[in-house]
Amino acid sequence: MKRILLHQLLIVFLFSTVLHAQKQKDEVGFKSIFNGKNLKGWHVSRSTHQGTTPKVEIEDGAIVMSDQPFGQGGVLLTDKKYASFELKVEVKLDSFCNSGIFVRSNEGGAAYQIELSMPGSTGALFGERISHSKVVYAKELDKVWKANDWNLFHIKMEGDTPVITLWVNEVKMWEVQQPKNDFIAGATDGMIGLQCHWTSVFSHAASTGMPLDSWRPNAKVRFRKLVIKETK
Repeated sequence: MKRILLHQLLIVFLFSTVLHAQKQKDEVGFKSIFNGKNLKGWHVSRSTHQGTTPKVEIEDGAIVMSDQPFGQGGVLLTDKKYASFELKVEVKLDSFCNSGIFVRSNEGGAAYQIELSMPGSTGALFGERISHSKVVYAKELDKVWKANDWNLFHIKMEGDTPVITLWVNEVKMWEVQQPKNDFIAGATDGMIGLQCHWTSVFSHAASTGMPLDSWRPNAKVRFRKLVIKETK
């Protein structure tokens, strides 16, 4: 009996060791871009059409964003620009909010965007203030999405004419090769951005595609464990 127990413990130990080694291998080269305490290394855009006064707070090691005042959003940007990279970030969305992860963003928030909206097209690749060549949707998202919980977004961008790949909770959603460089002036690098989308506070007719009820009052979007690995 004792020999069987020792054998079982050895199997558990070896399995745990392999998992730990694999995790370490997976994380090699990734560096944190958010210290969990303050916004050092980040700034709010003062020129985006989303707005310039988003409420940005740090709570329990996470960046928490919401409209302030209601209807007035904004974009939080890294101070540093990145070219080719892999980005990992855990996201938690309230219902009826609209946000996004911007990649290769300029100061005005022109970028490729991974959509974050519930309900909506979370995981879709859109263009924000650029004429994007290809749009793609995360058609398998419902199979892996954890409602009212943290979900891991893993984004890979490679090349001047980029190949962009998205995994959610480490399940591949899509990979797309853009046929041309869609960025303004052919930019080949840019900032990482976290969006708090503006909305129409006066009338549904005031904004095509962004009605009043797309972002409910006091809704929040949260980001934590932001790490990046530069590959170029």
